[in-house]
Amino acid sequence: MYPNLYYAFKDLFGVNWKFLHFVNSFGFFVAIAFLCAAYTLSLELKRKERQGLLQPEEQKMVVGKPASLSALFTNFFFGFLLGYKFIGLFLSNSPTSSSPQDFIFSTEGSWTAGLLLGFLFAGLNWWEKNKQKLPEPEERKIRIWPHDRVGDLTIFAAIFGFIGAKVFNSLETWSDFVKNPIASLISFSGLTFYGGLICAALAIWYYAKKHKIGFWHLNDAAAPGLMLAYGVGRVGCQVAGDGDWGIVNSAYYTLPDSKVALASAGQFQQTLSADSSFYINQFGSLDKVPHLSVKAPSFLPDWLFAYSFPHNTINEGVPIPGCTDQFCSHLPLPAFPTPFYEIVACVSLFFLIWSLRKRFTVPGKLFGFYLLLNGIERFFIEKIRVNTKYDIFGFHPTQAELISFGLIVAGIVLLSTLKKKPITEINGS
Repeated sequence: MYPNLYYAFKDLFGVNWKFLHFVNSFGFFVAIAFLCAAYTLSLELKRKERQGLLQPEEQKMVVGKPASLSALFTNFFFGFLLGYKFIGLFLSNSPTSSSPQDFIFSTEGSWTAGLLLGFLFAGLNWWEKNKQKLPEPEERKIRIWPHDRVGDLTIFAAIFGFIGAKVFNSLETWSDFVKNPIASLISFSGLTFYGGLICAALAIWYYAKKHKIGFWHLNDAAAPGLMLAYGVGRVGCQVAGDGDWGIVNSAYYTLPDSKVALASAGQFQQTLSADSSFYINQFGSLDKVPHLSVKAPSFLPDWLFAYSFPHNTINEGVPIPGCTDQFCSHLPLPAFPTPFYEIVACVSLFFLIWSLRKRFTVPGKLFGFYLLLNGIERFFIEKIRVNTKYDIFGFHPTQAELISFGLIVAGIVLLSTLKKKPITEINGS
């Protein structure tokens, strides 16, 4: 497994590039997921614009003015912050720099890099405005199409999605949150997809209404990319081992070299007893450890059914013999690699949605189809995932099961109730 890109490049290409320690594997794939979603969203918005389903917004803009002091200061500030922290991370020899998260939230950084990049950003802003300067600044009307706003939409989704993912994860892991709430909220691990989806959707709804973008058309345009982004994001979960794995597969046990082997009679209970402190700390009792015994067919590799998640980024499990690195843990009993299952499922569902998208002519129904598929996929994968369960009238669902069930209901409602409307009414929605 590769907690960060340093391990990946060292294993795959034999290079020892220390600076790649700073690029977290999970964060890397989350960034790729946002880019994939932004690209597919842009393609779909342009298609709807060509069909006349979305119209541009006219805005007044004053052109020919020199750069303002506030703009110069803003550019300097962001340039300084980027240089002080990001470049400073690569230049620092401080022990804090071994953890990008700790370094970012510390006071350490490079003043030289910060000042140079700050003045560079401010200088570029002044130079660009100076090129466009007119003897007399004038007011012009410009047309901004919905696809021109994809960058803003992506930033909104990223910011509010991260906030929502952290809040919902804190609710899901409440006992850990109350022990150290600040560390839980600023940590880059522990993200709940549905929390991010809900909060990002609310932010996008506000943005779409403000700029008069047809809300249902925007949702339809985003649907394929949302499914693809979910699948790509799960690559990060699988590669980094962020804890989003399944329940124990009691048909196997973990060897000292982190590979798995078929368990003999009694091997499951023996391993549970040998590593009882780990499992009791996690589940409260050895009797409460969820597990399922499934042997891989002979034509498939064992890791598809039982994976020990060696060198996982949250250091979950027991120490790997002989390992002295920062990430030296693996699961003593392998778990179902549910992130991999979701990668396959969600990428396949993306191609299904993409191939059928033009057949949905009623605004909002494609989005309803996405909600239905996403809810079904997540509802069933929860059956073999480790998650906090709630006690509701004798039922014990997980947070994801509750939300995915709600998405299934919402998808069915949208598919059954939305009707064709005139284009003028749709664009004003």
